[in-house]
Amino acid sequence: MNLMIEGRKAQDASTELAMLATEQKKEALLHIAKLLRESTEEILAANAKDVEKAIEKGVKDSLVDRLRLTEARIDAMAEGLEQITELEDPVGTVLAQWKRPNGLRIKKIRVPFGVIGIIYESRPNVTVDAFGLCFMSGNAVILKGGSDAITSNLALGAILRRGLADCGITEDAVYVVEATDRETTKQLMRLNRFVDVLIPRGSANLINTVLENSTIPVIETGTGNCHIYVDVKADLKKAIDIIINAKTQRMGVCNACESLVVHRDIAAKFLPMLAEALAPYSIDIRADEEARAVVGSFSEATEEDFGTEYLDRIISVKTVGSVEEAIAHINRYHTKHSDAIITKDCKAADLFLRAVDSACVYVNASTRFTDGFEFGFGAEIGISTQKLHARGPMGLAELTSYKYQVVGNGQVRG
Repeated sequence: MNLMIEGRKAQDASTELAMLATEQKKEALLHIAKLLRESTEEILAANAKDVEKAIEKGVKDSLVDRLRLTEARIDAMAEGLEQITELEDPVGTVLAQWKRPNGLRIKKIRVPFGVIGIIYESRPNVTVDAFGLCFMSGNAVILKGGSDAITSNLALGAILRRGLADCGITEDAVYVVEATDRETTKQLMRLNRFVDVLIPRGSANLINTVLENSTIPVIETGTGNCHIYVDVKADLKKAIDIIINAKTQRMGVCNACESLVVHRDIAAKFLPMLAEALAPYSIDIRADEEARAVVGSFSEATEEDFGTEYLDRIISVKTVGSVEEAIAHINRYHTKHSDAIITKDCKAADLFLRAVDSACVYVNASTRFTDGFEFGFGAEIGISTQKLHARGPMGLAELTSYKYQVVGNGQVRG
């Protein structure tokens, strides 16, 4: 498959999108949200084919859950588009302006990237979320999902293009790549003539492959080995409630808790509470020697366990003697995604917030809130774990660059 043609179409579309008025973009997104809800049966029928294939292949339950669409999840996708229309359009925002002594007037303004490529796995809702954010920020988007969700993605892509056409806007604002072979993926990663930025969403293997092979600038959305540290001054009931939510609400997502760190002075009281609370969820608790001495049913944790994103019914436990030791452990093994402390000690909380090097750091709250929808951004394009350009949930502003507009009246440089 040759993506050059689609890349050129997307580049041409990006010029049109950059000129759309805010109200035109909002009207189109509201229309597409309505169309998604009206097409629920069509979407579910396509998704059922993908889910059936995944089950036949023996894909684990947590990953099948990432793939599965329901009426509620389709409604949530539509709601995400509606929320985007309530946000401020970043395009054209004046970031700074000044006048030079020679009379030149300079403005620094937000502008779309142009064409954004997104390579992702499993979750078909990304198709709609990514389109909505890219469209509202004035960007055309090329979407390359995995083979496991291809039927769902193509159905959603057709609805998006139909909705754009209904509103008199070029369908080439969004393109879902039909081919699922590796050669096509490699071709997209080298389409730097037409694609301005590439965003991978998925496993560590996918992200590393893109980083190693792309000739397009990459915004890295990392894996999520998210930690919760239960401090010596924690409210233990609150800690249990937060851990259950962070680990079990959805196990196959990047903001789920994978690792626990527990202060040894509360271990004797807290760890039996933890074992009892997680038992109904069949969680394999892999712990260090000190924790296993408290609860003998815990499995033995290896060095690898402390640094693993499981996306499964497994969690690691490490005991420590201080908040400083907890921070050191987290900063060694985490993926700079989301980490939390449970404590009533304001000094410990403040130290944790300042010293843990993650995109999102929490006090007394679940890591599951690391999400564009929960942060009020509407849908999200991903969670960036890098430090250049964007970090954390990426909303509209993170999908723009800027340029300088310079206006004179005949000045020449001496």
